[in-house]
Amino acid sequence: MAKIILEDGSIFEGQSFGASISTAGEVVFSTGMVGYPEALTDPSYLGQILILTYPLIGNYGVPEKKLWESDSLKISGLIVSNYIDTPSHFQSKRTLGEWLKDEKIPGLEIKDTRFLTQKIRAKGTMLGKIILDKDVAFYNPDKDNLVEKVSTKKVYVHTSGVGYVHTSGKKQKTVLLIDCGAKKNIERCLVKRGARVITVPWDYDPFNLQHPSPLNNFDAIIISNGPGDPKMAEKTINTISKALNKKIPILGVCLGHQLLTLAAGGDTKKLKFGHRSQNQPCILKNSNRCYITTQNHGFTVHKIPKGFKTWFENANDGSNEGIIHESLPIMSVQFHPESTPGPNDTEWVFDYFLQKL
Repeated sequence: MAKIILEDGSIFEGQSFGASISTAGEVVFSTGMVGYPEALTDPSYLGQILILTYPLIGNYGVPEKKLWESDSLKISGLIVSNYIDTPSHFQSKRTLGEWLKDEKIPGLEIKDTRFLTQKIRAKGTMLGKIILDKDVAFYNPDKDNLVEKVSTKKVYVHTSGVGYVHTSGKKQKTVLLIDCGAKKNIERCLVKRGARVITVPWDYDPFNLQHPSPLNNFDAIIISNGPGDPKMAEKTINTISKALNKKIPILGVCLGHQLLTLAAGGDTKKLKFGHRSQNQPCILKNSNRCYITTQNHGFTVHKIPKGFKTWFENANDGSNEGIIHESLPIMSVQFHPESTPGPNDTEWVFDYFLQKL
């Protein structure tokens, strides 16, 4: 019998359907109904044991790799209520259990995910461990620089070969994407809009003259999503600070929102249990418009930097969901405008940013 043990001593027993190895991490939950292949490959989940609250998981199998958000599973472990081992979907290539076993990630089916989720909501995010073959120590991913682990190790370029044509007469724009654990759909959304995307590692300094000069010619910087405590990515924060001094257009997404805030002199803190779902309501400041968004983060902005103002706020708890500079084309959002999984209600954020260049 497999089990998950929380740091408060709680024990939940269940059946294993993934790899038969023990693991440890931060136990979090997501309330999304669909989209587990995209969620499980989201680098923002690195170091975390994920509870999926929707009761049926695995029923549509696993699609081919080109539809994932990274090249591999990023979770440390998976907890579900009912695992379906007989998927039915035309894109399915294998079962979820086979995928977990192939990539050596444990999966646990327990009956009371509702009670487990309620416990985390009441007490806050806790450390935990899934015990299968042997006992392991608790592990706190916030103590490590997780961005360094998931970021690309090389520079590469994506382009559609056509110019950005949202406004006639505009030449193709070049965007430097700082990969802090970027989901692939960020690149897809930008390339779809005609942008040339140069993806660089988290610690790449485009203002260092030792780097190849062709990569230093760009119109804007986009800072991606990613895992962990934003304050651990000091090199990225330093790069953003230089870009702010040069008044380069910047868009931050999720972790990128927090990193931009820190670079501009604001501050971040950890939420009680975070936002992880595809149904987080965000209100556009000074309007009655509410967007349904995809989110995956445990930290939030709680001090807005000087020269910026609130752009979005969460309709559930009032937390900050975006900032925008009072005069410059510099902005960020806590949610995922690229979605995957989830609604594409806020994909217009990329259009808005590119129009500002």
